[in-house]
Formats: sequence, C-alpha cells, structure tokens
Amino acid sequence: MTTSNQPPSAFIHAANLSVQVNGIPFAYRDLGPRARVPLVMLNHWGAVLDNFDPKIVDALAQQRRVITIDYQGIGGSGGSAPLTVSGMADDALALMAALGLGQVDLLGFSLGGFVAQDIVLKAPDRVRKLILTGTGPAGGSGIADVGKVSWPLIVKGLLTLRDPKFYLFFTASADGQRAAAAYLQRLKQRQHNRDKNPTPRAFLRQLKAITAWGRQAPQDLTRLALPTLIVNGDNDIMVPTVNSVDLAQRIANAQLIVYPDAGHGSIFQHHRDFVTKAVAFLDA
Repeated sequence: MTTSNQPPSAFIHAANLSVQVNGIPFAYRDLGPRARVPLVMLNHWGAVLDNFDPKIVDALAQQRRVITIDYQGIGGSGGSAPLTVSGMADDALALMAALGLGQVDLLGFSLGGFVAQDIVLKAPDRVRKLILTGTGPAGGSGIADVGKVSWPLIVKGLLTLRDPKFYLFFTASADGQRAAAAYLQRLKQRQHNRDKNPTPRAFLRQLKAITAWGRQAPQDLTRLALPTLIVNGDNDIMVPTVNSVDLAQRIANAQLIVYPDAGHGSIFQHHRDFVTKAVAFLDA
C-alpha cells in the first residue's frame, strides 16, 4: 500500500493495473493512502493513463487515494470505445463497483467532465464531491464543433512536430507557451511501462461520442445537489468557457474558478494553484 510519504514522482512509477468488468479488462493506476474518500479521475478525448498530469495526480494523492482510469477501448483497456458519453459513464460505474469502491469524489477534465456529470445524474449517491474542469453540459455551446476546431490544430501539430495539445490546450501568449512546454515535458517523464497510445479508430469513436453530447438535449442539472468545483481558463477554444459559466449557474452548490490568459488546459498551466484549491474543496 502506498503511503502519504510517497516520492514526488509516484505517479510516473505507479503500476499498470487491470480489472475485469463484464468480461472486459480495464486499465487503471491506483496510488495514495486509503484513509479518505477515493478520488476517481476521468480524462480527455484520446487520453491514456500517461496523459494524466503527474504533478496534479501526485499532489492530490498525498493525502487521499487517487485512481486514474483508461476508458473502454483506449490504452490498456479492452473492448471498443463507446459511441456515447452515457456508455462511458456506465463503464465507469461498473469499474468502481469492480474495484469495491463505495462513495467517491470525481474529477473530470474535458470529456471526463461530460462523463462525470452523467455518472452523478445516474447514481447521485455514489459521488460525494465533483470537480469539473475544461468541460460543459450536454448540448453546450460549441461542443458539437470540437472536431472542426481541433483538426486544423492537430494538423498544425504534425507540421510543426509538436503535440497538438500545445495549441489546443494553451493560449498563444508567452505564459501559455511556457506552460504548454512544461506540461508536455511532464507527460514524457514516465520512461518504463508506458500505456498504449490510442488507436485512430478509438480516437474517432470518442469524437463521435463528444459530438453527440454536444447535440443532445440539455440535462436537468438542477438535480445535482452535491458540492461542485468548476474550473476553466478564460480562453478555452475546445469547450468554450461560456459552458463553465453555464454549469456554475445551473448547479446549485457550485463554485467557479476562471484563470486569466489560460485555455482548455488551465489546470495544467496553473497546477499549483489548482491543486491548492481542489484539496481545500475536497477537505472542506
């Protein structure tokens, strides 16, 4: 069992684990002490375990159990990537049951925030506190256009030999570019037993799920009564920032943080401040 005296780079050395869920293996990593409500982290479109920011995971895992997962059909998980956010939420609930987790806290980034909302609406008693970052509600403004926004910058990344997240997650300012470079270096820190990259098929199937989420009817977020922390940058080009404001207005017990000169990946740019605020929120 990992203790709270874990080294600073615990996440990049964490074992790749797997659990069977309805006959399908799901990959995950599990670290931190077991004394508190576990925090389950849900990541972005096309993300595998090595796309979780080790700075954020390690800081959150100092005092609580943190579980990061691969969606079905992505990375080390088997099966086929669901074509709906609802399907991903069902998988996550089944995975939590397979791990013997009772009530959890959820942190969802981007697509993970869509999934987290759906989980809470389906099983409100399973979630104590909710953190939504770089995300938006079903039917939210511009969410169905994420492919149109992303493809030109994905091509730009290929042409400039840069990870597309350099352009998609961060602003073009000097601060934004420095933060992008630092974040992408952190994602390369794990040298051994890295997760499998997403296949093009899984990447496209997840995009279909995101597009469908952007086009579906709004959900009744007034049903969400749990404490919720919503975080974004003031210039999110993937899930426009107005969606974070919308979430904060529709979820009764919500607080909103919007970082200046920051984009979709604001929590990576401001990881120290974000972790301080997230820990305070979870501990309150």
